[in-house]
Amino acid sequence: MDLFLDYLWAFLVGGALCAIGQVLIDLTKLTPARILTSYVVAGVVLGALGWYDPIIEVAGGGATVPLTGFGNLLAKGVRRAVDENGLLGAFMGGFTSAAVGVSAAIFFGLIASLFFKSGTKINEK
Repeated sequence: MDLFLDYLWAFLVGGALCAIGQVLIDLTKLTPARILTSYVVAGVVLGALGWYDPIIEVAGGGATVPLTGFGNLLAKGVRRAVDENGLLGAFMGGFTSAAVGVSAAIFFGLIASLFFKSGTKINEK
């Protein structure tokens, strides 16, 4: 039963984050790029204030997988690097904490590009 509740909370929190993004796309003139950037910045701010960790404890993957989780990861990396290296850590902490995820995204994007041909969509009537 605990596993079911973990999945339920992950679905509800992750789904709520996605639903908020969709509402912003539908009801505002914000571009998707601005909304995605806002999600990352919100994750950084919530992580810096220490408010994102309780959300992660409840939602698990529903909070760590969306872009807000990426922002939180950056904030944690910077905080840890500043504690270890001083002010210089503010410039390198985000890179070291997110390096594995970014590297995986680039690698799998390369693999996908080898199997699929890119091209523009043509609307046929």
